[in-house]
Amino acid sequence: MHQSNTITIRMRRWNGWGDDTFDKTLPATARAFLESRLGRGQVLPDESLANACAQVPKSRLEARTGFDRSAEARLRHAHGQSFADWAALRHGHVGPFPDAVACPQTHDETRAVLDAARKAGAVVIPYGGGTSVVGHLKVVDDGRPVVSVDMSRNARLLDLDPHDRIARIGAGAAGPVVEAQLRAHGFVLGHYPQSFDYSTLGGWVVTRSAGQQSRRYGRIENLLHSARLVCPRTDFDAGGQVASSAGPDLRELVLGSEGRLGIVTEAAVHISPVAERESFHAVFFTDWPAALAAARAITQAGLPVSMLRVSNEEETDTQLRIAGHESAIAWLRRYLGVRGIGNRPAMMMIGATGSRRQTHRLRADTLALTRRAGGVHVGTAMGRIWAKNRFAGAYLRNGLWDAGFAVDTMETAVPWSQASATMSAMQQAAHVALHAFDERALAFAHLSHVYGAGCSIYMTVVWRRGADYATDMARWRALKGAVSRAIVTCGGTISHQHGVGVDHAPYLADEKGEAGIGLIRAALAELDPQGMMNPHKLIAKQA
Repeated sequence: MHQSNTITIRMRRWNGWGDDTFDKTLPATARAFLESRLGRGQVLPDESLANACAQVPKSRLEARTGFDRSAEARLRHAHGQSFADWAALRHGHVGPFPDAVACPQTHDETRAVLDAARKAGAVVIPYGGGTSVVGHLKVVDDGRPVVSVDMSRNARLLDLDPHDRIARIGAGAAGPVVEAQLRAHGFVLGHYPQSFDYSTLGGWVVTRSAGQQSRRYGRIENLLHSARLVCPRTDFDAGGQVASSAGPDLRELVLGSEGRLGIVTEAAVHISPVAERESFHAVFFTDWPAALAAARAITQAGLPVSMLRVSNEEETDTQLRIAGHESAIAWLRRYLGVRGIGNRPAMMMIGATGSRRQTHRLRADTLALTRRAGGVHVGTAMGRIWAKNRFAGAYLRNGLWDAGFAVDTMETAVPWSQASATMSAMQQAAHVALHAFDERALAFAHLSHVYGAGCSIYMTVVWRRGADYATDMARWRALKGAVSRAIVTCGGTISHQHGVGVDHAPYLADEKGEAGIGLIRAALAELDPQGMMNPHKLIAKQA
């Protein structure tokens, strides 16, 4: 048993990503590139924290609840990191708000919070790291008071069994807290989404998160051994067996439940020893079809890479142009040209993680396959840069906004045979949507995860900000709707790793079907008969 105290990690920047003492400014070359593709961005002043707090109305809950009813706490828990959240905060359209914030530290304290909220006639929105990009934290005012339950204080390593390699951790632990506590015992969880610095174990579970090195460690559903929840009707424990054929796996109810069943307070997860070696290798191909074929071959050959990421020509070109290392990139382009790689290559990043012997054999086998597919290996220098900045990339959103540009990401997963067509359809939908506003889009994509039968497609779109909140939201709604419809039309999932929230909810029935939606509703009604848990998310609130 291990019961250490842990630090709490929170975002300090109230209207953007991350720590407000750190900025990742846009290099001059990057800004010039974006302006050449999109036009000059429009820079506007942001709303101030003081003015935003002044918009927070009086709480509908009484002081005797003991919850935090301060304006700033309620403002900071009213939004996540979706484009709609950003536009609201930057333009000062910041309501509606939770009526109070509760910060329980244990399972029992969370039970008490839920009971108090139910007695007050309030609904509850679980809050982990505030990193949701699809509206999980949006307050939908249906007349009932709202309590935001911030789980960040519930972050301790509660138990670690090195024999069975299972650790039980408080669900509010952010990525760095999870890994620091496990590494003290020689283990890792190995779940590394880009939001790693702030997203939490409980958030990963309820959104079915996928980490960047899921080829080695698995998605969160592969890592989850059991979960403990506080639900309105009762406490609920799911999983805990090594393997079972005794009916449906109840962990599947919790995974992807998005706070609609209850609040995850603890999760037991499968852990791995800290790897002896790890390296990331960059390989360039003449074009996207060649890189895609190589990625499929590596995956279906069963080579145990820890990560396989493939950028299309547009993303590769954009990354090289905005990198800011002009002389190094010029040398790279000359070298690739000598090796027969043209000006529009596609880049593959390969992760090799394990023992010294394992990684040596893995590199040899994988790189031999890429050579046969026409790939040119350029070593690990770019991989080291990627690894160093793998979680800092999200800070570029702040720099882009401050330079007058907006950015959003959309993602899906499809069979290998549909990857190119789906990627093209997503990019084309983005261009058409913004063209209706006489605006241009910079749309590029990569494969972020690979499977035997298919892959995920992760697309980034950059465009110019509008002159006001209404313009920004109109452009984004058109863009989001067009790309989502393209995904569904191509047969892709509406979300591979971001979850559903409110932004993807209109498309869930296309994937689950009428009977599937009925089963989800029935599960929610069993554990939350009053519909008080994160209502209006995932699916419409039960009648």
